[in-house]
Amino acid sequence: MKKESDNSTRKFETEAVRTQTERSQFLEHSTPMYLTSSFVFEDAEDMRASFAEEKERNIYSRYSNPNSNEFIDKVCKMEGAEAGFAFASGMAAVYSTFVALLETGDHIVSAKSIFGSTHTLFTQFFPKWDVSTSYFDVNDLDAVEGLITPKTKILYAESPTNPGVDVLDLEALGKIAKKHDLIFIIDNCFASPYLQQPIKFGADLIIHSGTKLMDGQGRVLAGITVGSSELMDKIYRFARITGPALSPFNAWVLSKSLETLAIRVDRHCSNALQLATFLEAHPNVEWVKYPFLKSHPKYEIAKKQMKAGGCVVAFEVKGGLEAGRNFFDAIRMLSLSANLGDSRSIVTHPASTTHSKLTSEERQAVGISDGMVRVSVGLEHIDDIIADITQALEK
Repeated sequence: MKKESDNSTRKFETEAVRTQTERSQFLEHSTPMYLTSSFVFEDAEDMRASFAEEKERNIYSRYSNPNSNEFIDKVCKMEGAEAGFAFASGMAAVYSTFVALLETGDHIVSAKSIFGSTHTLFTQFFPKWDVSTSYFDVNDLDAVEGLITPKTKILYAESPTNPGVDVLDLEALGKIAKKHDLIFIIDNCFASPYLQQPIKFGADLIIHSGTKLMDGQGRVLAGITVGSSELMDKIYRFARITGPALSPFNAWVLSKSLETLAIRVDRHCSNALQLATFLEAHPNVEWVKYPFLKSHPKYEIAKKQMKAGGCVVAFEVKGGLEAGRNFFDAIRMLSLSANLGDSRSIVTHPASTTHSKLTSEERQAVGISDGMVRVSVGLEHIDDIIADITQALEK
């Protein structure tokens, strides 16, 4: 069978399209779906050697599957990672990654501005196993080292953050992690591997919700963790036993989705920057945050570590909570949903949805006001996106 040439100089877009790990005897141009729970063996010795891990081969789709393997291979190449594992959801990736690496008594240092469900893991579930977490303000990285103790094992952050699109200096965090021999983990969901590769700045592991920009069309749930082979081996062995693996069908969908990731994200970013610029000048808007707006407090850092600003714009409607509710009720075209990274533009009220489990004080501490609006800017024509938001703001 003719194989694609292995060329390490190939560009991101080419790897996304040309990385293919499996073809059947029919030599398909497009990777087929391998919808099987298990795989057969040639004989008793083949079975024994496979389970003894003396050879690399597919045994059971909870462990690996050709479709999952291709998806993982693509993301590893995009992120510059050595190995990875694909999960059934983004939170399955977050949970499995931490639990596989932590021991009783360990300590996490995390940014305050993280996804609500991750915060709940840290504050309500991990303490049951005597795993504690200390939080630092995303605008005060000087405080990070003061939180590190002899029990600290992991330094964790998102950048850009959810939902306030704050930007953290990944290089600075990477240096802190290396100095104190910590495992540095970054949730790269808002950027996608196309816009940002945290491993270049010292990250050991990268987590993604594949549900978002990777799929890009609101079709499937997925998560993935990639990084160093040493750490991924621990995560793989935990996941192999506990079973949070991505389904072959969803892996096949995602692998095909990655072929258009660069094109889609370029359009997302172009639309988002135009919307953010428009909102910044609107009289009914209190403030706007978008990484590639010059008014963003971390604009220079964003330009250093990101190719573009991403698909999410955060802003606040003037007039408080009532004005915010009127805005959401007046939206006509954009979707009211809690997802992001979809081809369709989405408006979300974080205080009552994605971060509703946080107390009002906890939300305020991470910059989530009651009137904050998070827009995941889609692929519609920008004039139509702006027109819908304009008429809603005027009401």
